[in-house]
Amino acid sequence: MIEEIRIKNFKSVQKLKLELGRINVIIGANGSGKSNLLEAITMGSIGLSSKVDLALLNLRGVRVTEPVYMRSAFEKESTEEDVEVCLKSKSFNISIYFSNNNLPFNKWEVALELDFREPVRKKISTWTGISTDTKTKDSLYTLIKGYDSKNDIPPFVYQETKILENFLIYAPENLQLRNFHSETQVEPLGTHGEGLFRLLQVIAHEKPEHLKIIREKMKLMDWFEDLDIPNNLFATEKRLRVKDRFLAEDLAYFDQRSANEGFLYLLFYVTLFVSDYTPKFFAIDNLDNALNPKLCRKLMTILVDLAKEFDKQVIFTTHNPAVLDGLDLNDDEQRLFVIQRNLDGHTKVQRVKKKSELNGENVRLSEQFLRGYLGGLPKHF
Repeated sequence: MIEEIRIKNFKSVQKLKLELGRINVIIGANGSGKSNLLEAITMGSIGLSSKVDLALLNLRGVRVTEPVYMRSAFEKESTEEDVEVCLKSKSFNISIYFSNNNLPFNKWEVALELDFREPVRKKISTWTGISTDTKTKDSLYTLIKGYDSKNDIPPFVYQETKILENFLIYAPENLQLRNFHSETQVEPLGTHGEGLFRLLQVIAHEKPEHLKIIREKMKLMDWFEDLDIPNNLFATEKRLRVKDRFLAEDLAYFDQRSANEGFLYLLFYVTLFVSDYTPKFFAIDNLDNALNPKLCRKLMTILVDLAKEFDKQVIFTTHNPAVLDGLDLNDDEQRLFVIQRNLDGHTKVQRVKKKSELNGENVRLSEQFLRGYLGGLPKHF
């Protein structure tokens, strides 16, 4: 898993450190920098290949603009300085530096620094000419292979690099989830929900036991009874059969076009966590979209369990404090962060380490947030 992220000079983030667990929830006011934080991680992920493809940034959920506006603009000098994203895993620290002279049509240049952590350093027998004291324009894979001429670096090091490279931001949209017609270049799931039907088909064929888990979790919807993928569809036809337990037997099934919006979002989230084909490390922006507050709370407990069962690491952003009540802060794998902008406008993050009693009263995290005890609320009205 990724243990720590440091970001410098990216949009509203002047300088920030985030120590991650397996499940990470970020809550704060509109415009406080939640999405900026996720976009910085995505940019770092793409930069591991030693280049920045603007089309890929868009596909992975980054709002791309002119280079001068991708940097912090609190001081004029910072609009010309590097963007820095540093990622720490169990095996290594990797720093990615992005530079751009802000001229029209100029592409971002990327440089990497790599430093192996103990005890991985001891497992690498032969070191060759790459120094961590200087930046290199090699890709992360080239850089790692350069450390060991015998090519016997532990396999888990490569697994961690792959986890980093596949990071993206999911922000599903009703239209994409309901129609099933859009294809995606970021397979198997696009950032807005593209590819969900195809992925469910693959799961039904390869891992029916995973489809069974999806069906079971979908019972979080009181009316839901069953989900089926018809096997007699035409090649161009994309349709689910959804069964409502309250309907008459001969009318019990309908397809995703008639399903309520919350059902489609829930189906997307559960499939995302259960599938072997989806990233091990990803973000979901605005988890609470289209979901009832009580459903948000229960959904969070379900996604925590699925993340542990299927070895996923995720960062959630939310505006709905009910999400917080699904967290167990006594479990160090579950972490809550409140994000806000300080008096200078810089995005800052504060971890809430435990749910405390207030005047002897056991107050829910959602209520603590709404009362202003945790911060992260607008202060100008």
